[in-house]
Parts: sequence; C-alpha cells; structure tokens
Amino acid sequence: MTPVSSLRRMFQPILIGVLALAPGTFAWAWQSSVQPAARPHVVVPPPEVQFQQTVQQQQVRDQLQKSQQQQERRQSVSDNAKRPSANDPRMLRQLDHADQAQRDRDRAAQQDMVDRYRDQATLPRVVPQTVPASSRSGD
Repeated sequence: MTPVSSLRRMFQPILIGVLALAPGTFAWAWQSSVQPAARPHVVVPPPEVQFQQTVQQQQVRDQLQKSQQQQERRQSVSDNAKRPSANDPRMLRQLDHADQAQRDRDRAAQQDMVDRYRDQATLPRVVPQTVPASSRSGD
C-alpha cells in the first residue's frame, strides 16, 4: 500500500463530510445576512363596512341553507316518484338522470352565489410598506 493511497483513504470520509455540509452552511450564512422583510400594513375597513360584510355573509349563508332545504325536499319527492316504477330500470335511469341534472343546476347556482359574494366583498387590503434599497444588491 502506498503512502498516497493510505492518505486518500484516511481523508476521504472527512472530505465527503465537508462536501455534504457545505450547501447547508452556505445557505445558513446567506440567510443570516439577509434582512427580514418589512411587515405588511393591514388596512381594516371602518365599522359600517364590517357590518355590511357581516350582513352579506349572513344573507349568503341563509340562501345556501334555503337551497339545501329545497334540495332535500326535491330528493324526497324524487324518491317517492321512483317507488311505483321500481321494477322498470329504464324509468329509474331516466329519473336518476333528471336527479343528477337538478343537483348539477343546484350546485352551479350555489357556486355562482358564493362567487358573486366573494367578487363583491370588500375585504381588508394589504398595503406593502415602502422598503429601503436592500443591502443585498451588492452581494
């Protein structure tokens, strides 16, 4: 065994360890030099706007609940309509398709209601504060 190969075997685990730790060490050093980002400033709407939002939320909840109750009533009627034709698979299939179409319409109407509420809602805005030029630009 040559002295060079024995040195290589002795230092190889150390070299592998250093190479394995290097990316983490560089990342830690870079992060420690980075300045924390400025905290955003949240603008809270005035009380009358908050009240209006609360009223609108309640109206949407009430409408969704009413829609759910209508769906349950329709389903009950549909289940009762299926009883006389329980032995006719073609009729049951047609009734199932009609039920599915009604559920799809109901779901679309509910989603539209929620989307309209979300689009009109006046939510608190996040206004970023002005940040001075970063010292990282030269890094």
